[in-house]
Amino acid sequence: MRKQLQQAIKPLLKTLFVLSLVFTLALSHADQALAARSGGRIGGGSFRAPSSRTYAPPGGYGGGYGGGYGGGYGGGYYPGGGFGFPFLFPFFGIGGGFGGLFTILIFLAIANFTVQAFRRATSGETAEDTGYSSNSNVSVTRLQVGMLAQARDLQPELNRIAETADTNSPEGRAEILQEASLALLRHPEYWVYAGGGTQQARLNSAEAQFNRLALAERSKFTEETLSNVNNQLKEATPKNALPGADVDNPTDLITQGPGEYIIVTLLAATLGKFEIPAVNNVDDLRQALRQIGSIPSDKLLAIEVLWTPQAEGDTLTSDDLLAEYADLKLV
Repeated sequence: MRKQLQQAIKPLLKTLFVLSLVFTLALSHADQALAARSGGRIGGGSFRAPSSRTYAPPGGYGGGYGGGYGGGYGGGYYPGGGFGFPFLFPFFGIGGGFGGLFTILIFLAIANFTVQAFRRATSGETAEDTGYSSNSNVSVTRLQVGMLAQARDLQPELNRIAETADTNSPEGRAEILQEASLALLRHPEYWVYAGGGTQQARLNSAEAQFNRLALAERSKFTEETLSNVNNQLKEATPKNALPGADVDNPTDLITQGPGEYIIVTLLAATLGKFEIPAVNNVDDLRQALRQIGSIPSDKLLAIEVLWTPQAEGDTLTSDDLLAEYADLKLV
């Protein structure tokens, strides 16, 4: 009788165990949904190669010199037309003034090329320094800083930058990086975690690399509640936000968890060689922030500044940090 009762209860116990497991998983996902992470974003830039300065070919010089010298001097002094130096360059085998004019144009083009090559050699410039091409080298840099949530002034400062920034001009984007770096440098006492590095790519593939890094960071937000991208300012109220959440209220702590951290990410694509130091301590982080904040506008192709949480009352807990930013190092 006892064995029969145990056999009858065993399937029921298994069913109860499965139901409890499903219920627990459902609650954990509900908790994750409640722990919404709002994010802020400032971005802009372009990876299109602008037209580089080039020098006119011999045909271009021919229009200017041929029209001016050929018409003026050739018509007035030499009946054969042109500049009138065929006797100086007889080896071209072209009679009349045209041979002299063509030879002068060739000579001017060669002289111009020689002068420019000499200037580049003496100044240490390379072909990449004189303009863009699809093969130009681009550095894509990511720098992340994890700070204690007690740095209350940081979020309003980033909000102000987003609301007033000019993300459409190179000068405006350079100023954004400078202001964001300064905001972080002003709060070294709250630095806890950091990480990042630089990847090299060619111009024709750098945009995809930059976008992958940006999307990876944006996907960690439940929603972007403040953004200024290409001078398009957008603000939204978080769907799952609890306005006025009070960490002293036990109910808020249960539903949200204590707000512990702020994560700020700086992304920059720069033309040419650029690299921040490996961030292993506070001094490395300070140097990296100074370097990324001082990138000149003429080398800066695109930027992204992202931070979470952005909305008032939103939180980022230690569990969130471990789950989404596990690659950061303690500094």
